Amino acid sequence: MTATMQPKSEAAEAPRRGGRTPGAGTNARPRGRGLQFGHWWWALPGIALVFAIHYVATGIGGFFAFTNWTGIGSFQIVGWQNFEAIFKDPAKVGALSNTLFLAFGSVLLGNVAGLIIALGLNRVLKTRYILRTLFFMPVVLSPLATAYIWKYIFDFDGPINVFLASIGAGDLAKPWLADPQWAIWTVLVVLVWGTTGFAMVIFMAGLAGVPVEVEEAAAIDGANLWQRFRNVTLPAIRPAVAIATTLGIVQGLRVFDPIMALTGGGPAGATETLATQVYKQAFALGNFGGGAALALVLAFIILFFAVIQQRLTRTSPED
Repeated sequence: MTATMQPKSEAAEAPRRGGRTPGAGTNARPRGRGLQFGHWWWALPGIALVFAIHYVATGIGGFFAFTNWTGIGSFQIVGWQNFEAIFKDPAKVGALSNTLFLAFGSVLLGNVAGLIIALGLNRVLKTRYILRTLFFMPVVLSPLATAYIWKYIFDFDGPINVFLASIGAGDLAKPWLADPQWAIWTVLVVLVWGTTGFAMVIFMAGLAGVPVEVEEAAAIDGANLWQRFRNVTLPAIRPAVAIATTLGIVQGLRVFDPIMALTGGGPAGATETLATQVYKQAFALGNFGGGAALALVLAFIILFFAVIQQRLTRTSPED
């Protein structure tokens, strides 16, 4: 008797507990429907800002690349004249070659140095956190401020020449930044010093995902240190290599601050790059159309090498 009465009493108490029986009354509103419908609205300000700053500004600059605008007043459409002037001017062709040299030189040397440091700090060391901070410090410092420090170091009366004189090699002392033969190399040293820490952090993130068991198994099988690195570590960090090289190439192709602080593009245009030429043409010489054409050429060069690099370092054919 009691067994048959309990379900009835529970059924009678259910409505009083505030529970609405499923299917009764109006249809239940799906949970999160408002969020699913309107969550993309939150991204509209960011999308509009990126579109206005990057794409609209790039499109306007690309339009002025085909004009003779000086930055103020009226202008005329001149077609491809600005681009023809770029490749006919030896100074601009030299700036292009300097840009490629600094970009690929800094990527090669910076990534190799960053990978070596990352491999060394990947082991259990008591001072690894301090060393990571010290090696990463140049990345967070102001490029302009550090460039002025390096300018003092490379000065004729700076620490490098003082050190050479102290060890009896005073005949090797020279005005490093004022010598057309050595100026571009001094700029490369500064760029490598500033980018090595960034590459190190990327490679350390990639090394964190390498299984230790695989390396130990390779060592047990008789593989030496180089064989373990080539066949185990390097394939595992291939995505990190792709990221480091892509970002390094993009940063190297548009380098501007260190060159303007160190040499200003001199001596005799020995350290001019496309970025410094864009600034001088557009803002110093008032040739805004020519500067926009140079900027457009630089943008296409960056896009070209970024796509090629991604193709070469992709991990699978489907990527």
